[in-house]
Amino acid sequence: MSKKFTTDSGIEIQRVYTLADKPVEEPGKFPFTRGIHSEMYRSKLWTMRQYAGFSTAEESNKRYHYLLSQGVTGLSVAFDLPTQIGYDSDHELAEGEVGKVGVAIDSLEDIETLFKGIRLEDVTTSMTINSTAFILLAFYIALAKKQNADLKKISGTVQNDILKEYAARGTYIYPPKPSMKIITDIFEYCNNEVPKWNTISISGYHIREAGSTAVQEIAFTLSNGKAYCQAAIKKGLDINQFGQRLSFFFNAHNNFFEEIAKFRAARRMWAQMTKELGATDVRAQMLRFHTQTGGSTLTAQQPKNNITRVTLQALAAVLGGTQSLHTNGYDEALSLPTEEAAKIALRTQQIIANESGVVDTVDPLAGSYFIETLTDQLEEAAWKYIKRIDEMGGSVEAIEQGYMQTEIASASYKYQGAVERKEKIIVGVNQFTEQENSKTDLLRINDSIRKVQSEKLSKLKAVRNNESVKECLRKIKETSSNGNNIMPLVIEAVENYATLGEIAGTLREVYGEYHG
Repeated sequence: MSKKFTTDSGIEIQRVYTLADKPVEEPGKFPFTRGIHSEMYRSKLWTMRQYAGFSTAEESNKRYHYLLSQGVTGLSVAFDLPTQIGYDSDHELAEGEVGKVGVAIDSLEDIETLFKGIRLEDVTTSMTINSTAFILLAFYIALAKKQNADLKKISGTVQNDILKEYAARGTYIYPPKPSMKIITDIFEYCNNEVPKWNTISISGYHIREAGSTAVQEIAFTLSNGKAYCQAAIKKGLDINQFGQRLSFFFNAHNNFFEEIAKFRAARRMWAQMTKELGATDVRAQMLRFHTQTGGSTLTAQQPKNNITRVTLQALAAVLGGTQSLHTNGYDEALSLPTEEAAKIALRTQQIIANESGVVDTVDPLAGSYFIETLTDQLEEAAWKYIKRIDEMGGSVEAIEQGYMQTEIASASYKYQGAVERKEKIIVGVNQFTEQENSKTDLLRINDSIRKVQSEKLSKLKAVRNNESVKECLRKIKETSSNGNNIMPLVIEAVENYATLGEIAGTLREVYGEYHG
């Protein structure tokens, strides 16, 4: 017998609601406006993640065990800047950045420490990494093999979205075309060897963080997704297979109803896009997405106000039908989140899930004249952008011409002007301000982390088989030059304890660096 859902007054809650005079669109069916699953949260809640990673692998491992003990249902790894752009901690360009905005990972040894005491078959792991995604995925697969895990069972996501790096964020290494080749290598490898792994998280989050509007976030993200699909199809891959492992990563901002409508419109648009690209399997037409509350909306002034902002944003993501959610700590405008802030952020999700009642019916706001109209309007405006990008030749060409970057910069400038003119009120910043008296405890990262990591690297290189490493790197260089799939060789290299910097540097010699 299925579970009965009621309000606190005992009124039975239906699975789904419709307007009698409006055509019925069922959740779980094309075009998925109302959700990709017929039961949504009635049968399974979203995955509750807390994005975490700082200092050394040892310190981050402690935070992961703490978060797991507090009820997170999936891990989400933040990497430091040198790791993101392919430099080992002992590289001169890494100075001042090691362990600061995420965890420092230089080798398989660090990954072994990062997940010490955690069975990879028992968790899903999301890794926010792009230009070096293929190396971090190789580390993860190598560790899974050392744990004797079944690679057919391990699951998670690697962000692996390089196009938004060129458009909005900047942690790219190689030029667009070879970067796209590496991404499709990951698609191909995982399709055969790690079938439950989500091979890309096509990110609107960073596009929005750079200053885009909600419409631009949808349009540029889906356009990038289309480019990845086209590249994979050109490589000979079947969209009905690789399309099932594509996922998306969206932002949740403060304009409550617009954000809900944004998620609904994006689902409907992606279903249509993939169908036009040849997807016939409904699972390849579904837009599955992770949401993170808006980092750029957090204020350093009156930081505890951010708890309210994050609550509104998280609720919008849930009402919009997210599959996975990270809630920001209230102190993140000042530092990486403290343990207390991370716990409050997680509790926010748990309260929404268990106390609000919004999970008891599918797509609760469907049928609202406002929501339905706003969904249509967002979709119409986003299609106009996509049409313009298609006319340029697609996302890669639009990025190379600076189109997306210019549009985002223009939107950001317009928004900031509205804040400065007080046309847009930010509580505690340009209205309802006060003299700041209270101090917020912050998480401080010690500058000695680089020394610690450099010493570990020195010891590793002294005990590993350096001749095997050289041979592995030679084979990667040769294979990357002839166009074959590099993933098996990268995995072999990391199993021989080649470092992230050595592998990334080998490909720098082949592809060069991109200077946009």
